[in-house]
Amino acid sequence: MGAGTIERGGRRRGGRRNRRKPMSEINVTPFVDVMLVLLIIFMVAAPLLTTGVPVELPKATASALPAEEEQPLTITLTADGRVVLQETEVAFDTLIPKLRAIAAERQNDKVFLRADGSIPYEAVMQVMGALNAGGFRSIGLVTDSSVPVSTDNGG
Repeated sequence: MGAGTIERGGRRRGGRRNRRKPMSEINVTPFVDVMLVLLIIFMVAAPLLTTGVPVELPKATASALPAEEEQPLTITLTADGRVVLQETEVAFDTLIPKLRAIAAERQNDKVFLRADGSIPYEAVMQVMGALNAGGFRSIGLVTDSSVPVSTDNGG
């Protein structure tokens, strides 16, 4: 047939041979390998970041800081949800106006918040919001310091 380059079926020779389709699958093996290496690195490095440097602090003959003239305000949240301002029980609805009146009379805006461990976190945050709205910006959360701190990370 002379210079015919057409085969059976109408296909040309020398055209695009072995044309590959784009790969539609993701190979996750390299990703998993990298993640496992990073996990091992962080598992080894994490304990090194939490340990401190042992230092023996110098002794000082300086006197203690002077006591504050005003006793900080104390608010207590009991296990049954009651709000106690100093030693007086207060309804939550009247807490903000009372706090504003107290803040106007005081020079110190420091307040200590004591909350029972069994009450919901939301109740503590609502009282903290009321303290902020009442004019108290320095809120100290009181905890029991006689309980030893656990160094176990749960695992």
